[in-house]
Amino acid sequence: MRRYFVSAALICMAAAAASPVRAGQAGAPPFQVSGSNQGFWKLQEAVSSVRDGVAVITIAPGTYHDCAIQQGGVITFRAETPGSVIFDGTTCEGKAALVLRGRGSKVEGLTFRNMRVSDGNGAGIRTEMGDLSVSDSRFLDSQEGILGGQPTGQRIVIDRSTFSGLGQCDQTPDCSHSIYLANQGSVTITRSRFERGTGGHYVKLRVPHVTITDNSFDDSRGRATNYMIDLSEGGTGLIARNAFVQGANKENWTAFIMVAAEARNYPSTGLTITDNVATLAPGQTRSPAFVASATRDTIAVADNRLGQGVRRFEQR
Repeated sequence: MRRYFVSAALICMAAAAASPVRAGQAGAPPFQVSGSNQGFWKLQEAVSSVRDGVAVITIAPGTYHDCAIQQGGVITFRAETPGSVIFDGTTCEGKAALVLRGRGSKVEGLTFRNMRVSDGNGAGIRTEMGDLSVSDSRFLDSQEGILGGQPTGQRIVIDRSTFSGLGQCDQTPDCSHSIYLANQGSVTITRSRFERGTGGHYVKLRVPHVTITDNSFDDSRGRATNYMIDLSEGGTGLIARNAFVQGANKENWTAFIMVAAEARNYPSTGLTITDNVATLAPGQTRSPAFVASATRDTIAVADNRLGQGVRRFEQR
């Protein structure tokens, strides 16, 4: 009996040539688009097929060296099984694994890791247009986690996500951060974990309204980090029920939360910072402020539980 062998390269080429493929066939490709019921071998092919429509792209478990640019529509990028999909080390346009400039985007259950670019701000997600919702996702060991924004009333919501091993101030003149967002609308960050920063701030925002609640900021293994939360141009809203631990290896240890350090473009009157816990990692003798402000606006800082050495407030 004769045996015939076909090379793996030829098999892959044949599979790619067959894209798009109807979902449900044997060996179906990993990116499945709702509505059209089509599958694609490349994420960009799946994204481009949506055009300006509304769709969910369901992603099969696996590690992908792939990226995509969303130019229109409303797209949900969803892991078939949360936590089973990893985008590793590949960016589009020298920016991010997902570059988003459609009418809206959702990211659910994805992991982004090892994102680095020459500009020093390689991110898992770069948002440039449209509202954004991120949930149950992880951003690991990269220059940046989520970056971007637009000069409109953009709404960004981040929930139940992890940011670990992010940020830098030593690779390029400008620092990178775990999250760095700017818009004329709002940013909401809830039930998420920040840890093991490698430079910059954990959360840096240039927005008029913020909600940062029920998060964990663990800087005990951070390296050359700065503020936990930096509201660079002011802003109002609520920072509540968060747990903060400041580590020993800081580039700037003077405050946990900083308001209007760079500009006073947004009023901060009414900003409420309450019911948080802030402590120092063991072995420190420094005395940082929990909240520092460079604006004269009235900020409500009350009912926070501060560990030894942490001062309530500092006016700058």
